[in-house]
Amino acid sequence: MKAAGLLLLFACSALAGEYAVLASGARLHAERHESNGAKVTLYTKTGSTELDASEVVRFEPDGAEPAAAPAAPPATAQPADVKQLVDSAARKYGLPPAFVRAVVAAESGYHPNAVSPKGALGLMQLMPATARELNADPRITAQNVDAGTRYLRDLLLKYDFRAYHALAAYNAGPGAVEKYHGVPPYRETHDYILNVLRNWRKQPPAD
Repeated sequence: MKAAGLLLLFACSALAGEYAVLASGARLHAERHESNGAKVTLYTKTGSTELDASEVVRFEPDGAEPAAAPAAPPATAQPADVKQLVDSAARKYGLPPAFVRAVVAAESGYHPNAVSPKGALGLMQLMPATARELNADPRITAQNVDAGTRYLRDLLLKYDFRAYHALAAYNAGPGAVEKYHGVPPYRETHDYILNVLRNWRKQPPAD
């Protein structure tokens, strides 16, 4: 299930290209890349993404067998009832539970009553307008998790399962991704994406 989820989230075109293998264990598809000191720029058909060079472990040609990932360190424990809600919603919408847990950790630190300065609410930090579109009450934890996971699934579908784009849209909004034809050049958004990928790497397998 975990392996299938990894393939699902990072499924890319069969055309020639390469994969950037990140320190988090994620593999990002690109047509090509350019290195400039402390930065690496990945170029795709829809735009480009700039990363810190320290985040990129190596590059692999498209079609190469992925190298085995090192064992993940133990993750911080979450309340059993919240973890169950997250895992259940992930399975309901066909996403790897560990991936959704990583989003929750980055969004709210597993605090159901979290409120951001911009007014985002709950475990998955839904804006009230987004929650209304999803027909959910973001103050009810179960609805918050279900709606947030559904929204994340919809973004992955929208961006052809490109996790970087979907996470950027979750953080900065789809409008920002469309404006910049890819991940917007916001430091907060880049940090958010890398934080989710690092958290994902630390998650234990779902029960």
